[in-house]
Amino acid sequence: MPSNASLQHHALPPVFALATGSGRGAIAIIRVSGAGSDTILHTLAGRLPFPRRASFRKLWRNAALHEDHLDDAVVIWSPGPNSYTGEDSFELHLHAGPAIISAVADALVETGARPAEPGEFTRRAFMHGRVDLTEAEGIADLIEAETETQRKQALAQADGALGSLYKNWATRLRSVLAQQEALIDFPDEELPPEVEHALLAEIATLNTEIRHHLADGERGERIRRGLVFSIVGPPNAGKSSLLNLLAERDAAIVSPIAGTTRDTIEIATILAGVKVTFVDTAGLRETSDPIEAEGVRRAMFHVEHSDFVLQLFPSDQPYPTVIPQALPVCNKTDLAPAPATLDQHPVLGISLQNGDGVAELRKTLEREALKLTQGSGPPPLTRARHRAAAEAASTSLEAALSMDWPEMRGEELRLAMRALGRLTGEVGVEDILDTIFGQFCIGK
Repeated sequence: MPSNASLQHHALPPVFALATGSGRGAIAIIRVSGAGSDTILHTLAGRLPFPRRASFRKLWRNAALHEDHLDDAVVIWSPGPNSYTGEDSFELHLHAGPAIISAVADALVETGARPAEPGEFTRRAFMHGRVDLTEAEGIADLIEAETETQRKQALAQADGALGSLYKNWATRLRSVLAQQEALIDFPDEELPPEVEHALLAEIATLNTEIRHHLADGERGERIRRGLVFSIVGPPNAGKSSLLNLLAERDAAIVSPIAGTTRDTIEIATILAGVKVTFVDTAGLRETSDPIEAEGVRRAMFHVEHSDFVLQLFPSDQPYPTVIPQALPVCNKTDLAPAPATLDQHPVLGISLQNGDGVAELRKTLEREALKLTQGSGPPPLTRARHRAAAEAASTSLEAALSMDWPEMRGEELRLAMRALGRLTGEVGVEDILDTIFGQFCIGK
């Protein structure tokens, strides 16, 4: 675990938060963590329960005086450092009535606790070395996961898949740096040339592994944020009808009047376990209408920035030029057959009127979603900050390989070491902690 020496605090004041949803329900869980948690629990519940064992207790505003019975609850006491935050902490499993939750919260404030900020529990876990920064981000992603692929990726990251990879690189780089320092400190020693050759070979190997990690096709980021598939084509090609079919609801207005869709319409769905947002765009054509022209401009923006483009065109109109990297789909095959190819691209024919080819189109989209998000090798990058730090580490390693002066090579290795440290939170992360933990829900 990272030392986080510049971030650690040994006696942070107690905080509390509702860890379950608000409103009426069977159970509500309030979490408390920080110095003095034992005193607070003693005040509310009397003697402390056995650690990490669920115990039934009556909760009072003052248990010693049996003053103001608050609720009958299950209490779990988790003394530090063997707790989620690394601090003394406990959970109160209450009946989930709003009045009960409010009364217990008031009692906690009276005993010296304050409401937690978003992500404060996980931030404290990071500060006390219970998780590294990549694991904390994985926990946030796990809470937000909407699909099976997002869940699996977030769980692997929360379990340390990315952190272990980065720590392995840091350990090996630390050894290389130590060898490089030896070459600097003892220049007059008759060290065999194999020593420097082995050092350079390890630097090159590390850089190759990092470059391979960076060349993951952004699949981790795509899984985390979801894919964007845009539907483009001329007016009355059936784009809105296709969007409604994929959404399985009337998400877009369908009309025989050309130019009905003037802005983008987005719907999110799940394809093969992957979150995909389909974007219905304005019909592509020359127009003097400034509003429709803006819709066309936005359509072309999505062509450039989407993960995948479906270029829909009708069989009974002149065929368009295929947009690079787009899948040409010919609609209205009930009126005229689809061409086999267009600009040397295979064409998928469908009829939104009678359903011909629709099942094959859905299978094609599922295969594309999997192709964009699946891969082998090391755990994928999931955030832009990971990519930036890994790029910085690789740049410094490449510079080190080009340096003839041992002192200059050593400086580049130290810069690479700092870049790897930023990935797990060992160094230089104070300025991004608020951004990262501010994305958490309160209670986590």
